[in-house]
Amino acid sequence: MADDILIVDDEADIRELVSGILQDEGYITRSARDSDDALAHVASRRPSLVYLDIWLQGSRLDGLQLLDAMKAQHPELPIVMISGHGNIETAVAAIKQGAYDFIEKPFKADRLVLVTQRALETSRLKREVKALKQLAPSTLVGKSSSMNQLRQTIEKISPTNSRILIVGPAGAGKELTARAIHSQSARANGPFIVINAAAMMPERMEVELFGVEQPTNGGGRKVGALEESHGGTLFVDEIADMPRETQNKILRVLVEQTFQRVGGTQKVQVDVRIISSTGRNIEAEIAAGKFREDLYHRLSVVPIRVPPLAERREDIPSLIEYFMHQISQATGLPKRLIGEDAMAVLQSHDWPGNVRQLRNNVERLMILAGGDPEALINADMLPPDVGSMVPSMPGGDGGEHLMG
Repeated sequence: MADDILIVDDEADIRELVSGILQDEGYITRSARDSDDALAHVASRRPSLVYLDIWLQGSRLDGLQLLDAMKAQHPELPIVMISGHGNIETAVAAIKQGAYDFIEKPFKADRLVLVTQRALETSRLKREVKALKQLAPSTLVGKSSSMNQLRQTIEKISPTNSRILIVGPAGAGKELTARAIHSQSARANGPFIVINAAAMMPERMEVELFGVEQPTNGGGRKVGALEESHGGTLFVDEIADMPRETQNKILRVLVEQTFQRVGGTQKVQVDVRIISSTGRNIEAEIAAGKFREDLYHRLSVVPIRVPPLAERREDIPSLIEYFMHQISQATGLPKRLIGEDAMAVLQSHDWPGNVRQLRNNVERLMILAGGDPEALINADMLPPDVGSMVPSMPGGDGGEHLMG
């Protein structure tokens, strides 16, 4: 998807010049002649980048005031200031206020293209860093047939723009699956935004999803998850918990690709791929009148099932090894040796909390095991809720698994 660039300048020839150069490079451009026009453009669809004239003659807000207003609404939006000769000090001040860079009139096409590329790349890297900080386990671990099938499905559906419903129990890796789909899609450079319908009060859902429009001059607006994920992917976790009224509005978004902020009248256009998940039997929710059947069919163009850990027990040794390495890197705790009796218990456990519960128990073991880091962790050292079923091992002491 081509990046969308907004050019804000009171001179029509400058707007046309910048637009022409950027369009020749494959970018989509929009133009605004004053602050009100620019704010309306940003409100209707957030651009990937803004070129903003410092002075904006005849405008309600000058360039610096408009910079503040845009940054208040979209702190991560990259803005490059356009300055005339002799305005360098003002341009530097704008950078201190949050502008990415400035370009001086008259400018050369190659300089404009270079600044554009750098601004967009910096913005993309910031989004990636933010996503990585939020990311827990970053890999689909395991070589079981069910995991291989899941990977194959992800590989097939990621390049499409189809909406996907991921079904599976809590802790099985539904969000991780959604992230894998996003990272392999054409939207990988765009944002990946998560909203959990089960984790918030119903009255907050629409505010978080659609944002809030407040009738102030350029400020006070809250951007919602839909607008944040423009150009990328919105992952709605536990969508079966979404209030019925919000379901109605989401359905309209899917049909029209537009929405209105809470308290607003202006339609906001978005380009978003929606991936949703549920741990519930959604057909039963539909039969009970709690979930709209037409919304279900629109969301589940491609349904995916993430298997519970109990269905892929052969992956448990690989998962433990992965988690030990991950936790050791993050905390400095040494990786430990797992005895065969302990591994047998870990593979026999049902893991109702799935992969998340397994990871928590691995971390607990690494913290509480104590003693010699080379010492073997046996079944009797496992937490009581896991080690209640200890199999008898032939030959007494058994062998060992080296984790790491």
